[in-house]
Amino acid sequence: SNSSAESLDRLYPTVGSTKPPRKRTTSQCKSEPPLLRTSKRTIYTAGRPPWYNEHGTQSKEAFVIGLGGGSASGKTTVATMIIEALDVPWVVLLSMDSFYKVLTKQQQEQAASNDFNFDHPDAFDFDLIIATLKKLKQGKSVKIPIYDFTTHSRKKEWKTLYGANVIIFEGIMAFADKELLKLLDLKIFVDTDSDIRLVRRLRRDISERGRDIEGVIKQYNKFVKPAFDQYIQPTMRLADIVVPRGSGNTVAIDLIVQHVHSQLEEVRAAGRAALASAHQCHPLPQTLSVLKSTPQVRGMHTIIRNKETSRDEFIFYSKRLMRLLIEHALSLLPFQSCTVQTPQGHDYEGRTYSGKQITGVSILRAGETMEPALRAVCKDVRIGTILIQTNCNTGEPELHYLRLPKDISEDHVILMDCTVSTGAAAMMAVRVLLDHDVPEDKIFLLSLLMAEMGVHSVAYAFPRVKIITTAVDKKVNDLFRIIPGIGNFGDRYFGTDAPPDWSDDEDALST
Repeated sequence: SNSSAESLDRLYPTVGSTKPPRKRTTSQCKSEPPLLRTSKRTIYTAGRPPWYNEHGTQSKEAFVIGLGGGSASGKTTVATMIIEALDVPWVVLLSMDSFYKVLTKQQQEQAASNDFNFDHPDAFDFDLIIATLKKLKQGKSVKIPIYDFTTHSRKKEWKTLYGANVIIFEGIMAFADKELLKLLDLKIFVDTDSDIRLVRRLRRDISERGRDIEGVIKQYNKFVKPAFDQYIQPTMRLADIVVPRGSGNTVAIDLIVQHVHSQLEEVRAAGRAALASAHQCHPLPQTLSVLKSTPQVRGMHTIIRNKETSRDEFIFYSKRLMRLLIEHALSLLPFQSCTVQTPQGHDYEGRTYSGKQITGVSILRAGETMEPALRAVCKDVRIGTILIQTNCNTGEPELHYLRLPKDISEDHVILMDCTVSTGAAAMMAVRVLLDHDVPEDKIFLLSLLMAEMGVHSVAYAFPRVKIITTAVDKKVNDLFRIIPGIGNFGDRYFGTDAPPDWSDDEDALST
């Protein structure tokens, strides 16, 4: 047929004509957290926005590993072993099984009677796969369909993944498309004996997908084996590494891990060093708005900057400053003319907020201290939270937790952090909002105190983000602490002890 011919045209020309099975009925159940639990540790597999340089762009693209091989060859097990051996805390594990096409009613009936070919290239949505991998490789967030194998359909819910340092893409047709191959930095083919693959498939489909042995064997003989011979096995020649015996070949997996480690070392960016040397001696940007330094504001700064100030007074005067900062930020929101009638029956020409709604997003831990001030002046405001920590080995900020309200893309967002030094955490938080489709000019970054370096970095990377603070200090020392500064705001506010190597961007990192 024409459709088959078009599909084959996408393919590279053919050459010649141990562990228990994975347990799942969907490509990834919504209730399952994106965690990979190994014998040694737990790895977060939803990825994270990567570190962006002083220009607000990704330092290097992610390293993408493609894992191909026949059905039930052990690709997922090999992927898990690679992830565990890599010791990379942030990784994306993406399965081709998530990208089966939506079936028509007739195809649904065929699938129910084991007469639909799920092992043909036409069964997969390659356009969606390629678009998704491109975005992940660039560090952007993506929505992944959840496929239900018991009903042969996509669920209504989609899951969100972020890019990471390493992305592992596995599937039977991982090497079957020219455009897809261009996105893979390392191609691994898992070669497992056909008898072993058949036994694994029987176990999986009977115990996990509710199918009978006759149906599984029928599907295997009619579709799975011919597809392997025609479409999958020939792609072995395209692989950089072939792993015989799958997960049992620990030598091959060790070699793969060594190669990936060497690649990651080459692309590791010294993000903070770049920020520290960028935009020095430039005038402060026009997007910066500083609260007027009245005697009252100056007096409160004197109190909270004083190392002898008690915790109670520190909290009290910090809250007063936060309230003033929030009020000042709200005055910068868009307003439109509005006429109301007073109780005396006269018209009053006033102003009303012209946006849809306001959402507050705090960068944990210190940023959440500003939430009460925002709630006090914005009725029914929605609140989201972001937790960003710095990797002690690489110095790169990493996203550990994210909770944002639905439809945040339509809101003006008040992004709150109490101190901004280099701007590292703030830039990543802004990037997260942008990846959730919040317009850049609708983001308001609020901080009690900022260093000039942080102001320049954020403004240069995101020139339409409004930056609002009560004071800007000129210097940052070698430990990235603001000078003269305010100390570790989170520890002073919550009464905890600061670690010896804290910086002002890391108030949230001592929890």
